[in-house]
Amino acid sequence: MSACVPAGATESAHTERAHPPHSPPHGRGPRFRVAGADLSAAVAVFLIALPLSLGIALATGAPLQAGLVAAAVGGLVAGRLGGSPLQVSGPAAGLTVVTADLIHQYGWRVTCAVTVLAGLVQLGLSCLRVARGALAVSPAIVHGMLAGIGVTIAVAQAHIVLGGEPQSSVPDNLQALPAQLARLDPAALAVSVLTLAALLLWPRLPGRAGRVLRRVPAALVAVAGATAVAAAAGLVLPVVDLPSWRSHALAGLPEGPVLGLAAAVLTTALVCSVQSLLGAVAVDKLASARPGAGHVVRSDLDRELLGQGAANVVSGALGGLPVAGVAVRSTANVHAGAVSRNSTMIHGLLVVAATLLLVPLLELIPLASLATLVMAVGLRMVSLHHIRTVTRHREVLVYAVTALGVICLGVLEGVVLGIAVAVGVALHRLTRTRITHKEEGGVHHVHVRGQLTFLAVPRLSRALHLVPQGADAVVALDGSFMDHAAYETLQDWQGTHTARGGTVEITGRRTGVRIAEPGDLASGPAPGGEPGTHGDCRCRPWTAWRNHQCDRPSPAPDAEPLPDEASGSVATDPRTGPEPDAPVRGRTPGGIQLVRGLSTFQRRTAPLVRGELARLAREGQRPSQLFLTCADSRVVTSMITSSGPGDLFVVRNVGNLVPPPGAESGDDSVAAAIEYAVDVLAVRSITVCGHSGCGAMQALLDSRPASPAATPLGRWLRHGGPSLERLRDTGAPAPRLAGRAPADDVEQLCLTNVVQQLEHLRAHESVARALKEGRLELHGVYFHVGEAQAYLLAEQEEDRVFDRVRDVDLAV
Repeated sequence: MSACVPAGATESAHTERAHPPHSPPHGRGPRFRVAGADLSAAVAVFLIALPLSLGIALATGAPLQAGLVAAAVGGLVAGRLGGSPLQVSGPAAGLTVVTADLIHQYGWRVTCAVTVLAGLVQLGLSCLRVARGALAVSPAIVHGMLAGIGVTIAVAQAHIVLGGEPQSSVPDNLQALPAQLARLDPAALAVSVLTLAALLLWPRLPGRAGRVLRRVPAALVAVAGATAVAAAAGLVLPVVDLPSWRSHALAGLPEGPVLGLAAAVLTTALVCSVQSLLGAVAVDKLASARPGAGHVVRSDLDRELLGQGAANVVSGALGGLPVAGVAVRSTANVHAGAVSRNSTMIHGLLVVAATLLLVPLLELIPLASLATLVMAVGLRMVSLHHIRTVTRHREVLVYAVTALGVICLGVLEGVVLGIAVAVGVALHRLTRTRITHKEEGGVHHVHVRGQLTFLAVPRLSRALHLVPQGADAVVALDGSFMDHAAYETLQDWQGTHTARGGTVEITGRRTGVRIAEPGDLASGPAPGGEPGTHGDCRCRPWTAWRNHQCDRPSPAPDAEPLPDEASGSVATDPRTGPEPDAPVRGRTPGGIQLVRGLSTFQRRTAPLVRGELARLAREGQRPSQLFLTCADSRVVTSMITSSGPGDLFVVRNVGNLVPPPGAESGDDSVAAAIEYAVDVLAVRSITVCGHSGCGAMQALLDSRPASPAATPLGRWLRHGGPSLERLRDTGAPAPRLAGRAPADDVEQLCLTNVVQQLEHLRAHESVARALKEGRLELHGVYFHVGEAQAYLLAEQEEDRVFDRVRDVDLAV
């Protein structure tokens, strides 16, 4: 579900308000309009797609018209039905090896039938809504697959570049390359060098003229320039041959071994699906990173899979190549400023027009020029950035095995090998646990790095028994998983060691909290107890919140005073500093929590964040958002926004109110924060966040209309008056919550208040100026405390709907 209400539902709601049931509509319906940005983007993509489609068809050994058919179908069918509006689909270089192998084994007509069946498989997967699961494939496998395909393409096209014919496999092509070099065609090599030079130099043209010329795609310039030079020089070279459409071969009935055909169908569907879905995610990132992009809704991956499946069915039936999302064309579409799926569809129409009207020009293109273009695309698929990434994540083995498997055996075999190696690497990491023991200052430290499973229990026991009886021990667990066998071993040793006079502290380096049995956090101390707990509640301030499901008993009124109560000092461990559970002398309960929290921060959290805070101290704050919310203690801004130090500029007040400019409040603090955030910090968005159960909104509802505001709180709440008036205005549309009515008047006022405060924000001069210049966005958020659910305001004409925020649908 998207953060916005589905377009159909919105239009229906508007229609019902505008026209009663069974009444005729007034005037004409909305006319189809194409934005200028979509039209210019479509032309740019078409100029790239035309030579690439011919080149990929040449690389697969298919009829050259098949590439044009796939480009047109990808633009029209996948563009219209797909769930990623800005992704451009067509014949992809990643499918070259698969398609070439199919044509070599079964012929062209059977390959078309396999494409149709692969499309039907994609349609079935779309109905099962498993598109998101395709993203679970390790990136190292995907990058390795693309690298292997790229090497295969480059080696095969090298023969055409030199004026020869490619072989059926990479080993055969490599073996035949010396002989091909001995009989190379100088004319073909000259055209290839010219094409490659244009591809490399055109994007680097300097100066103002270069910026203008670079708007023409390098692929088009390279192919057109090489074609013009070859024609002017009278070079005799193999050129594009587009047979008559009357002899165009369509799909035939599948013929061949059933298992082989089934493997071919599944391979084609797998490669098309994974490449298209990963491309859709990448396009979302590109679109959201554009200047002034505003709010970008993520692609509907299941719908994208449906669109790709339908396109493959149509392309295969019409005698076209398999279709998938194409990175080069999609990137060009986004960078050209496309705003809707119209650009993709218009690009498909332009391909159709070129196929029908530009055949004489297309037949002048030398095959060597197209082969150079495709070879360059193949080499770019071996990305150094991807290699560095997988190396940094210690997955270079998965990448290398997948790439070599694709090169030597085939795409399906290479992917299967990559998956097997990835599983082996994951199991190796799961079982690889380092356990060390050392003594520092009389304290024995046992450090566990990695996952603590039953396989590591013998080594854990040996390390724990190196700790002498009665000694102080710290067990640091640097991992994210501990199974029951390891837990029992650790707790049994802890109980025995503390019973013999020793002390044990068990910590998690990553979480900063002590390890305890789930469900036993409020029931008393762990076996053997912990120093300072004394059998009372095991709550710790500001740690894992599930630890706070109990009440710490207060000291008895007649309790005997502690020896140094008058001093107000904190019992301190000379080795570790203030102990969070140590008695605090002369402190109130709130003071005890404060000191414990501060000491816990200094010992556990500060070492982890010191580097980042030092950087922020040097560079100054550069937040991207102003977050204006209520002072309610239950609203934790860093939690609900998953933000860290330096990310948010936060303003909190009672009722998350934004006084309008010129308000006679005697308090300019909110206006000053807004001006500072927009003009000085240059934040890119301002969010007003309301929440459920807001006491300020309840006070507004309970207030008398004419009651004087005699207290500071009453005077402040006067700024909520416009929200109250808006709520009571029966003619104004009421905000809704995820398609349902608010639970009560308080919730209705909380939602209305967010909408009203956004209007107050627009009235501030600095905000209005930034909005006009397109460098600022406004967002409304409602946080339901009891549900732990965030809702984002989606404003559509007169509808104001707060819809759920889900990670699969929306990037906030």
